[in-house]
Amino acid sequence: MLTGRKYRLKLTPEQEAMCEEFGNICRAVWNTALEQRREYARRGAWMNFVPQSAEFTEARAEFEWLRKAPRVICQQVLRDLDQACRRHGTFKVRWRSKARWSPSFRFPDHRRLSIERLNRKWGRVKLPTLGWVTFRWTRPLGGEIRSATVACKAGHWYVSFLVEDGLLTPEHHAGTPVGIDRGVAVAATTSAGRFYDREFIAAREKIRYRRLQQRLARSKKGSANRRKTIAAINRIMSRVSNRRGDFAAWTANRLTAEHSVVILEDLRTCDMTASAKGTKTEPGRNVRQKAGLNRAILDKGWRRMELALQSAARYTGTQIIKVNPAYTSQTCNRCKEVDAKSRESQAVFVCTSCGHRDHADLNAARNILAAGLAVTACGDFGTGRSAKQEPAAPQGVTHQLALPLAGIPQQ
Repeated sequence: MLTGRKYRLKLTPEQEAMCEEFGNICRAVWNTALEQRREYARRGAWMNFVPQSAEFTEARAEFEWLRKAPRVICQQVLRDLDQACRRHGTFKVRWRSKARWSPSFRFPDHRRLSIERLNRKWGRVKLPTLGWVTFRWTRPLGGEIRSATVACKAGHWYVSFLVEDGLLTPEHHAGTPVGIDRGVAVAATTSAGRFYDREFIAAREKIRYRRLQQRLARSKKGSANRRKTIAAINRIMSRVSNRRGDFAAWTANRLTAEHSVVILEDLRTCDMTASAKGTKTEPGRNVRQKAGLNRAILDKGWRRMELALQSAARYTGTQIIKVNPAYTSQTCNRCKEVDAKSRESQAVFVCTSCGHRDHADLNAARNILAAGLAVTACGDFGTGRSAKQEPAAPQGVTHQLALPLAGIPQQ
């Protein structure tokens, strides 16, 4: 199956300048091609990869600055844009802003890549136009390389190899099913009674980050001090993001190793974290409270946890099932009574009907497990199979069938 291997590059000043230039050219190609697609869409026409690729070849012959970047990475940008427009729609694809977008480009042809290991700590890869580039050898490749992506994050350059490791997803898993409730106080709570959580930013980093935000608000746009402040903020948030990714991978590996089925709520994190500011004619309500909730959701990394589970499940054969999240936190796991008043606080659940008392997140995780087991009992994991009668849902709790995602490579 396909997997990724990421290493930190050690570029020379000339190579770093070339990488920045390649990233800027790719950004310009993306924005120009996206504007062309939108203009065609306004006229009721459709523009795809083939004519844009031909027009790019003509433009590359005319403009010298386009010839400074390898042709393959610009063609790959057009392919990525074509895929994004087909998947999300032309007007929903975002621009690549110079201030917000991190430079990156991809070499899709593995035949033009050569890798050598220099010693125990270092290796090098030969990339088109860039030549031999040294990187820190932190783990073996473990397979055949398919492509290489060079990207910049918080001032450091990295190379990511797409590798075919030759492994197959196991057909059976000897573990037990488990339900997981994702929350803002505790990142993940299992129906077995385990709580997974971690602080991703230290207290001193919070203070430092707040002061940098104040300095950024007072700085002049386009000034050197503003660029330095943004770089310092990015360094802090890069460490936070790395800790969040490490926690998600660590938790996912343990859950998929122990359990044959992992049941999650089908949460639309992007919609849940939308701003509540509203419009000029209809101003939003409880904007500050909603902003705080959005920060808490994004800090716990709900979506990143889901992606980590899907990736880890490919190696264990674990099935990932998503169920309807409606009323899972308001339903009593013992008597199935639904009442919003039963949840007294963030952590306490006391049923108003039977008096059952439990941790609120643990009660929700057990409801999620019950909903997922009802879906598995139906036995219908494929859209092409015949529908079977599903057991009746508890009062106030509805179920949603989801396809298992185990075994699907994540790109």
